[in-house]
Amino acid sequence: MGKATKLLKDISGKVGSLMFKQTKSGKTSVYAAPDVKETPTRTKAQMLVRMAWVTLIALFKMFRKTLKHSHENLLPGRSDYNAFLADNTKNCRAYLTKTEFRNGGSLLIPCQISQGSLESISYEKNGSNVLVTDIPLGSLVIDANTTIGDLSAVLEANNPDEWLEGDQLTFFYGQQKVDAVTGTPRAKITGYKMKLDITDDTPLWDVVSALGFSTVGGYLGMNQAITDGAAAWIHSREDEEGNLRIGTQSLFVDSSILATYTGDTAFQASANSYGGITDKQKVFLRPDEDTNTVRVAVESVNTGGGEQSGGSGSGNSGNSGGGDGGDDGDDGDVS
Repeated sequence: MGKATKLLKDISGKVGSLMFKQTKSGKTSVYAAPDVKETPTRTKAQMLVRMAWVTLIALFKMFRKTLKHSHENLLPGRSDYNAFLADNTKNCRAYLTKTEFRNGGSLLIPCQISQGSLESISYEKNGSNVLVTDIPLGSLVIDANTTIGDLSAVLEANNPDEWLEGDQLTFFYGQQKVDAVTGTPRAKITGYKMKLDITDDTPLWDVVSALGFSTVGGYLGMNQAITDGAAAWIHSREDEEGNLRIGTQSLFVDSSILATYTGDTAFQASANSYGGITDKQKVFLRPDEDTNTVRVAVESVNTGGGEQSGGSGSGNSGNSGGGDGGDDGDDGDVS
């Protein structure tokens, strides 16, 4: 506690980090103001990122570790989970509330799920709403008698510069629905894979699903229309040095509910469920406030020691998203 000069004899209350109190004897006591816990600053820009993380983390969990080797040349200490968030945060514009996330909610959204140097597989819907790739199958019509060796031979023969023995072809399919009880959006993703081996006589559909391994107009595609779902094919291989090589692919999404969870209204609902946007417009000029008296008062405090000058601190209100969320992702609580 310090003593104040006559200049401060009529001041009481808080000035900066100091408290002034007038005693019954007419003296002024000065002491440090108690720390007050401030509401964390959450700007709109910060919340756009954090709410995107919630959606992406929920989606990543739906892949159930199957994206563990989906990116080439990851930096030391960086996982496919980290890469997935980095690839998609900027473009994610679909949002879940905290309650929806904790209820197990998830959304199928157009997003990048792999990254690498192999040529990407192209796919698009035909006139019947069936998703079809650009992988030609020649005269092969896949049926229950088709073997892994049959499809492998066709892929290698028709695409000799792209497909090699031992390469892997993976198909992901997701289905979107809404929980009838809670109204929570839910997604389920299933993956199927085969390795090219022209000697393998195993029936193809015993290993993978006809859902993503069928002939559509001479090309590899789905065996049904895609509705409220998502799909992707991925080409990958292990090279001579044992390194991953993979094509860059994104989920194709057809969803009748996605629009409900996009846009400013959905973002505001999501952000409010995590504490809301708390930043206020800064006022840099205060012409109606006499700051000279306060400055003189603070400089005139006698603390009983030599001349001292105080510093000022600034808090870091940002958040980089933390470390690797593990195989199942982070818990999504970003408040």
